[in-house]
Amino acid sequence: MTDQTPENTQLFLTASMPCPYLPDRQERKLFTHLTGRRASALHHVLSENGFRRSQNLIYRPACESCNECKSVRIVAGQFETTARYRRVLKTNSDISIEVRAPVATSEQFDLFKRYLDARHVGGGMTQMSYADYEYMVEDTPVQSVLVEYRLRDDPNQRLVAVALTDVMPDGLSMVYSFYDPELGHRGLGNFLILDHIAQVRSAGLDYVYLGYWVKESPKMAYKAQYRPLEVQTGPTGWRPLF
Repeated sequence: MTDQTPENTQLFLTASMPCPYLPDRQERKLFTHLTGRRASALHHVLSENGFRRSQNLIYRPACESCNECKSVRIVAGQFETTARYRRVLKTNSDISIEVRAPVATSEQFDLFKRYLDARHVGGGMTQMSYADYEYMVEDTPVQSVLVEYRLRDDPNQRLVAVALTDVMPDGLSMVYSFYDPELGHRGLGNFLILDHIAQVRSAGLDYVYLGYWVKESPKMAYKAQYRPLEVQTGPTGWRPLF
């Protein structure tokens, strides 16, 4: 099989489907497969141009009448921890963090299902089986890790959050994360992002990639709170969002 390069990559366009973020709109995606020895290099090049990975595919919105999906990333070195985020870190100071190989476990899957059933009722992912979850985690042609978060003082070292993360040459890309819905008071979603910022800084890298931000979507509002935030603007590259 010929290795993909930016020059010979074939891109495909999906059919129109209902937009999951904005009502009464349709979405289409431009995508390609990540295969071969150069998958990581292609992943980085396309990510620089606003694409996101899902298993062995990498995609970008290509909607005919809408351009609201913006790929965003946190500039980790310039991020300032506000009083709000210091409270989140203090609340979760009893959590241990372990970076693991991308291998699915039944413990992760149980937490994943509880999260979806509580936070994404009726969403397409709620129907995923263990095999589907395993495929989501393990079918990666690039360097990926699972970050597990556990209650340190719990006798059973209870798993409370997981992040599936891609390791990029210039930072970390948060592919998908989930957490215990019964611990909403802890702000675990924010804690996972704050931890990734800390990991990027510790490694001497630059960015935490957060995926797509849609200004008018309440689901995406939290991403705009992390500043400085950069947005991918097409041929002109990345620029400050705020």
